[in-house]
Amino acid sequence: MNALIPRQPVPALNVTLLDGSRFVLGAEPGEHFDLLVFYRGLHCPVCAKYLLELERLMDDFTQRGVQVLALSSDTEERTREMAKKIKADKLRFAHGLSLMSARQWGLYISASRGKTSIGIEEPALFSEPGVFMVRPEGTLFYGATQTMPFSRPLLADLVGAIDFTLANDYPARGEYVGDV
Repeated sequence: MNALIPRQPVPALNVTLLDGSRFVLGAEPGEHFDLLVFYRGLHCPVCAKYLLELERLMDDFTQRGVQVLALSSDTEERTREMAKKIKADKLRFAHGLSLMSARQWGLYISASRGKTSIGIEEPALFSEPGVFMVRPEGTLFYGATQTMPFSRPLLADLVGAIDFTLANDYPARGEYVGDV
């Protein structure tokens, strides 16, 4: 499992969006950040709730020069269903994230346990959640990963953190990799 290091380049990311175009991280970065929200998939009711909140806050992120993308290893059909479920109007979705790419981003991988509490079958393998903010030059500013769907970073707190960061030129932290 890879550990991403703040202020260092992040792995490549090239995924298909629901409109058929491609998102290539770094090709057209957000003014200040790209916010990448990796979610488990359509089978996850906690993900739907999180993405609903992300959709609600899209204008806040956009006004701060943050480009947002929600992505998973789900198929196009399942991703389209999730976008419809949360009534996505502004949030862009990508699908078909490879599990190898998920691993490169430091995401945990889970095996299916059948149908979830909402009656939707889990994929055979899927990645657990992660939230990353990437600077326009392609370096990691912020990263959080979970081993399960619960207790994700609060999106409203991220909006406040972006305000503080931009107002104070606050650096990415956690960059030290020397001996301790």
